[in-house]
Amino acid sequence: MGDTSEQDERRRRLAAWQASGRTLWRNSADRPVGERLATLADDASTVYDLDEWTDVYGGGVVADLESKVAALLGFPAAAFFPTGTMAQQVALRCWAGRTGNATVALHPLAHPEVHEGGALSVVSGLRTIHPTSEPRLPTADEIHATDEPFGTLMLELPLRDAGYVLPAWDELVAVVAAARERDAVVHFDGARLWECVTHFGRPLGEIAGLADSVYVSFYKSLDGLSGAMLVGPSAMVEEARVWRHRYGGQVFQQYPAALSALLGLERELPRLPSYVAHARVVAAALADAFAESSVGAGADVAPAPWFRVHPRRPHTHQFQVWLPYDARVLSEAAVRQAEETGVTLFRRWFDSGAGPPGVAMTEVTVGSAGLEWTADDVRRAVREFLARVETERTRADGPAD
Repeated sequence: MGDTSEQDERRRRLAAWQASGRTLWRNSADRPVGERLATLADDASTVYDLDEWTDVYGGGVVADLESKVAALLGFPAAAFFPTGTMAQQVALRCWAGRTGNATVALHPLAHPEVHEGGALSVVSGLRTIHPTSEPRLPTADEIHATDEPFGTLMLELPLRDAGYVLPAWDELVAVVAAARERDAVVHFDGARLWECVTHFGRPLGEIAGLADSVYVSFYKSLDGLSGAMLVGPSAMVEEARVWRHRYGGQVFQQYPAALSALLGLERELPRLPSYVAHARVVAAALADAFAESSVGAGADVAPAPWFRVHPRRPHTHQFQVWLPYDARVLSEAAVRQAEETGVTLFRRWFDSGAGPPGVAMTEVTVGSAGLEWTADDVRRAVREFLARVETERTRADGPAD
């Protein structure tokens, strides 16, 4: 498994996923360039008049997208950014200037702390503190108990690295109120806010309206090419546009990303509740299948001595699965299953990081392709996967004692 380069392995995975007749999710980023461009060209006219002039440093289709998202989330203004990392740094910097406090309270598993190379402090001069280290968003009591003042509370909805978890609606309302009682503003990292509606039982505008500003992504759930939107008060968004230019985000033309975002809002956004609902079916079937295999149900089933589906009832259409094997073994079993059966159950697996060695995790996403799966389909695919895990484990480690 270690003889080929990572690029070769990536091409192998992409070929296997694309050739699969059955998969839980088809990511458009896994498709060839020509196919992706052809699809955008074929579909874009359904959401925008292609006889209009292209955008130049904003305007045009970009301005239309900004107006649409601002209205959808219930804010007076919006600014399009090339990346969410830039959008959030700018938002938090703007709020630091307005509150006079450059300290941001956020979770240690939040995106800026884990995936941005320390940019909040290195690039933007901000300081972070953590109201909690529990694998969930902070509670109102924890906000009240934070032992130093902060200017902004940033909440990632859902908290991806903890398992795409969300608080209950009343808990979220209480947390926001607690921050305001401490004279702080509230910013939502809503990269995946779109799929929170089912869990909260509230419309997008009501959810977003709890915060002073919100960032949303267009490629994580809406299948866009790239891009992010920052929404907030008009004066704050105007300042954000100035900082966007300073950060190098004043891109000459962005119409492909903006068009794909409009398509995502029209096509994917209305379907997200169905994905969330079916993710719960898939998660329950996975747990059942792993539990059956762990007690040796079926001679062709390689036993899983331990597993975790988290959350057991997913809060969004994404969740985690944990197994007690090396990530390389599980990733190889997954790609072999796709190649040999035309079924992609899992994609890539990753070592647990801070957890014990020999435990790996994968993220499961249920999209439109996954709606075709029944619980029996899931259980059958798990049995086929675990049989290949045992084969790969034996190859890697030798026969079991």
